[in-house]
Amino acid sequence: MAATLNEIIENFDLLDDWDDRYRYLIELGRELAPMPDSAHNEDNKVRGCASQVWLETHVDQSGGEPVLHFLGDSDAHIVRGLVYLMMALYSGHPAREIIATDAQPLFAKLGLDAHLTPQRSNGVRSMIERIKADARAALASA
Repeated sequence: MAATLNEIIENFDLLDDWDDRYRYLIELGRELAPMPDSAHNEDNKVRGCASQVWLETHVDQSGGEPVLHFLGDSDAHIVRGLVYLMMALYSGHPAREIIATDAQPLFAKLGLDAHLTPQRSNGVRSMIERIKADARAALASA
C-alpha cells in the first residue's frame, strides 16, 4: 500500500471539496493490492455490504501474538477506497490492537461519518466487524 494512514489524513485535510475527497478515495481504491481471482469467493465475501466486498485474512503467528494481514476488494470504486482505508487502519497489526481500534474517530476526522450514505456506512461497519471477528478467531487459536 502506497499511502499510510497519516498521509491519507493529511491529504484529506488538503482537499476542501467533497467531490475531490471522493475522487481521492477512488484513487486510493485503485492502489489496493490485487486479490487473486480465487480469493473472490463466498468465504471471503463480507455480508451486510450493498456492494460486493471481499476480505482475505492472513495470520502471521511467528512472533507470538498473531498479526493479521488483509487483502480486500470491491466491485464499487468508492467502496474500494473505503476498503483501502480499512487496510491502512488494520492490516499488519496485532490481533489485540485490531480488536481495540475503533474506526469511528478516523471516519469523524475525515468527515466520512457525515458524507457516506447509510448503506455505505453499514457496509463499513460490516467490514470492521469481519476484521475484528477474524482477529478474535486468530487470538482464540493462538
